[in-house]
Amino acid sequence: MSSKSQSSSVSGGLLVSATTPVSPSRSCTTLSVHLRWTGSSASCSALIDSGAEGCFMDETWAREHDIPLRQLRESTALFALDGSPLPRIQRETLPLTLTVSGNHSETISFLIFRSPFTPVVLGHPWLVCHNPSINWSSNSILSWNVSCHVKCLMSAIPPVSSVSSSQEEPGDLTGVPEEYHDLRTVFSRSRATSLPPHRSYDCSIDLLPGTTPPRGRLYSLSAPERKALEDYLSVALDAGTIVPSSSPAGAGFFFVKKKDGSLRPCIDYRGLNDITVKNRYPLPLMSSAFEILQGARFFTKLDLRNAYHLVRIREGDEWKTAFNTPLGHFEYRVLPFGLANAPAVFQALVNDVLRDMLNIFVFVYLDDILIFSPSLQIHVQHVRRVLQRLLENCLFVKAEKCTFHASSVTFLGSVISAEGIKMDPAKVQAVIDWPTPKSRVELQRFLGFANFYRRFIRNFGQVAAPLTALTSVKTCFKWSVSAQGAFDLLKNRFTSAPILVTPDVSRQFVVEVDASEVGVGAILSQRSLSDDKVHPCAYFSHRLSPSERNYDVGNRELLAIRLALGEWRQWLEGATVPFVVWTDHRNLEYIRSAKRLNARQARWALFFARFEFVISYRPGSKNTKPDALSRLFSSSVASTDPEGILPEGRVVGLTVWGIERQVKQALTHTPSPRACPRNLLFVPVPTRLAVLQWAHSAKLAGHPGVRGTLASIRQRFWWPTREHDTRRFVAACSVCAQTKSGNAPPAGRLRPLPIPSRPWSHIALDFVTGLPSSAGKTVILTVVDRFSKAAHFIPLAKLPSAKETAQIIIENVFRIHGLPSDVVSDRGPQFTSQFWREFCRLIGASVSLSSGFHPQSNGQAERANQTIGRILRSLSFRNPASWSEQLPWAEYAHNSLPSSATGLSPFQSSLGTSLRCSHLSSPSPASPPLRLLSNVASAPGRGSGLHFAVIGRRL
Repeated sequence: MSSKSQSSSVSGGLLVSATTPVSPSRSCTTLSVHLRWTGSSASCSALIDSGAEGCFMDETWAREHDIPLRQLRESTALFALDGSPLPRIQRETLPLTLTVSGNHSETISFLIFRSPFTPVVLGHPWLVCHNPSINWSSNSILSWNVSCHVKCLMSAIPPVSSVSSSQEEPGDLTGVPEEYHDLRTVFSRSRATSLPPHRSYDCSIDLLPGTTPPRGRLYSLSAPERKALEDYLSVALDAGTIVPSSSPAGAGFFFVKKKDGSLRPCIDYRGLNDITVKNRYPLPLMSSAFEILQGARFFTKLDLRNAYHLVRIREGDEWKTAFNTPLGHFEYRVLPFGLANAPAVFQALVNDVLRDMLNIFVFVYLDDILIFSPSLQIHVQHVRRVLQRLLENCLFVKAEKCTFHASSVTFLGSVISAEGIKMDPAKVQAVIDWPTPKSRVELQRFLGFANFYRRFIRNFGQVAAPLTALTSVKTCFKWSVSAQGAFDLLKNRFTSAPILVTPDVSRQFVVEVDASEVGVGAILSQRSLSDDKVHPCAYFSHRLSPSERNYDVGNRELLAIRLALGEWRQWLEGATVPFVVWTDHRNLEYIRSAKRLNARQARWALFFARFEFVISYRPGSKNTKPDALSRLFSSSVASTDPEGILPEGRVVGLTVWGIERQVKQALTHTPSPRACPRNLLFVPVPTRLAVLQWAHSAKLAGHPGVRGTLASIRQRFWWPTREHDTRRFVAACSVCAQTKSGNAPPAGRLRPLPIPSRPWSHIALDFVTGLPSSAGKTVILTVVDRFSKAAHFIPLAKLPSAKETAQIIIENVFRIHGLPSDVVSDRGPQFTSQFWREFCRLIGASVSLSSGFHPQSNGQAERANQTIGRILRSLSFRNPASWSEQLPWAEYAHNSLPSSATGLSPFQSSLGTSLRCSHLSSPSPASPPLRLLSNVASAPGRGSGLHFAVIGRRL
């Protein structure tokens, strides 16, 4: 386009496209520019047009941004490409500050014309003045005219008026190479702490329908914390990142101490996060950072300054970030730490800013940026492009935390170099110095920290197996010898972890596999060009499932190949050279040409068709590394029995139960198989029926269900079909069939009571009535601990009064377990009386009454009643009037069986250890002290003999 005062000239074609409803071509070159004038600023795209004879601004865009204008002394003519006249230019802007590429600033006026699709046009006079070297493919400026280094590059100013030029601090450039000193603004502290502009990446806080942000508590602060709060508020208010608020929301504000003793401000946004619509933008996988480094020899690591504070909160959502302090109520205008969507929003911003460089020579994880190149010359160009792009988008770098042009760099907890990747020595030392965990939470912290480096540790999953088992909430946390051994071994593995080479898909891979009876292992390797030796890229191991252990040797070896190829598919499937699979099973060399395959092998063959590889036989004597991976599973099996509370020196003796002697005697004729765990006794076929009778039908067992019967057997015994035989035995029990009822939950939504935090702090009471008279007793008072599910069953002659009930509970419960804080009961007269309420008030317990005609409100007591009724029916099947004699054994059986809610028996939950749950064998009549127990191990019930005979034949 063209503008003139005296004569017209033919202009370029952009004016036509800019003044018609057709947007400019995508091939046009545009730059991100920032304009600043008195009291305000704005960013936009500027079109580079060497055919335009001036610099222009769209009239509508100028009016929308309130840019100050002035009349020209003489109007200027304007012509289109074909020479046709356009409306004359009457006005121009007052001098504005134009910033290009973030670091090039000048004062300039723009002629005003109509161009709805091009806010700013930089024409031929501007290009001649600054003579920029433009990269037309990336729309970026590589260098400027020599005079620009003095006039323009040194005059770049912040985009926000709150920071003056005199306050501009470029940061410490001591460690920054001179090649980037002209980009010093990108290292500016003041620019990084000023208020950024609104843009499309602003963080939105959309709430779930029908919710409002909660108001959090106000935290008290110590004198040092109060001083730190005053300093923080003063700096943030001056920078404009926070403002006073009248928002109805308000999160709690507090401080946590850093390692250096300074205080870090924290805001409790958990309530807001719970009701925020989540942004699911993915963060990159850690492993993906190391898959793109092949061939890189120079590395630069950048750390963004005030990263989250460089993103604005979406306009209108600021009130949701409000927080409470002793010095007032404030809200953020920038993205604060602690918001659920903060990582996703910031990752999306940086990814888009550097999108054309990602995974080519740049990797980004939140505010950490890694730049890698094969040569120093190329690396300087790469770093410059990244710094310039960051500056253009108002992202700033913390120079003191950056590393430039290094041959090795610590990034995301790993040391990266041209030789490969290894663990950060500081992190390794942290693992070595880690104290022995004293609780499940401490162990989870250790495993979470160590798990980050599992790709460096051979057989990590199997070494850590005893520790992982302790993290389950279904088992009691008890630090054992095997756990300590695994803890020490894992620490040792950290000190001897090798350097993993970066996989190169252009070179041949070697996959070494092996399988044992309990696991499979594999190593991905590549041969080094320097020493012609095979070096590891990654380790893999897998514990076989029960069904996989039934595979024959050939299928287990084939499974190892299948799992290894699936684990490393991203490298092997795209390999340009067919890879080699080393196995010590010769028959697998011909698996790909076999004519007949079973169904499983046929499925795997379809998967193998995706890869180009050759299976090569390697004798087991040379295949030691994967063999060790696969066989370490067998050594990781250790006893998980909880340790006793008493030290060994205080134990007088242990009872040896008859059923154990019977099994051990049978083992003299039938040896244990290798698959039997070391801490359990293998049960030969002839004695399995006796073990099932002992675990299910004895009086101390109380005819439990499948789960309870298996729990007793699993403590001491093992055989391959243990679960299957137990289910068949319990299903065929005639006593259970005649005496038990269903326990299916009612339809509808159940609303359980709050879970107590310690044993016997919350109890539930109920009466069982309508029982046949037994030794003068007709009623049972049930008292249940809602924490451990332990219960006491107290036989009574009749229903007691409120006063009698209180006395009974004092004598039988409170004197043993202490006073509760809550008592749940039904609305019986004993529990609704004034005496009972006053009694509970005096002992400091609240009264919780169940809803009328809704016994489920007292569900734990009702469930205990069902359990005790089932056990008593089984034990007193032949003589119902003897139930009071069997009640102590029934209570013992109830408290020794694992609860489905906790996974532990009530004895374990309340006492911290298991009492003897094994059941007595038939005692000798010559032993008078045992006559009281003479019927404990007998199998009661009519038809029991037939039941055992039938099961015996089935087994």
